[in-house]
Amino acid sequence: MGKKNDGKVLAQNKKASHDYFIEDTYEAGLVLTGTEIKSLRLGRANIGDAFATIRNGEIFIHNMHISPFEQGNRFNPTDPTRARKLLLHRVQIHKLLGQTKTEGYTIVPLKIYVRNGYAKLLIGLGRGKKQYDKREAAAKRDAQRDIQRILREKQKVAR
Repeated sequence: MGKKNDGKVLAQNKKASHDYFIEDTYEAGLVLTGTEIKSLRLGRANIGDAFATIRNGEIFIHNMHISPFEQGNRFNPTDPTRARKLLLHRVQIHKLLGQTKTEGYTIVPLKIYVRNGYAKLLIGLGRGKKQYDKREAAAKRDAQRDIQRILREKQKVAR
């Protein structure tokens, strides 16, 4: 029997798809302390400014803000933006390390959610967009929207 919050997106980085071409995604576990999971379940997290780094074969996420839990105890973390360790398989970490070092990719957090009672972070391997790429994507989106609108109008007339 699943928990009520399973599969619920707790925080999302909406600017990631605007600023990066996301090539590949990975699901990573989060190492949390104290009452951070309670704050996450209440949706008190922000990953808008977050980024990930790899040090000594381990991957960490920086600038992810998790507000302290109000009814917390003495084990509440004092720094809401501390670096948190991510749990990935060693092969995945080495693959990410190789691509970020040589090919100009970066590791971008996409969303936080709960699966089977555990907090998960979806990270993406992204390549930065240039300004003209962003304009091109906006033009494609606008054209697609116009096409859908015209098709809807034709369907209404056909009825």
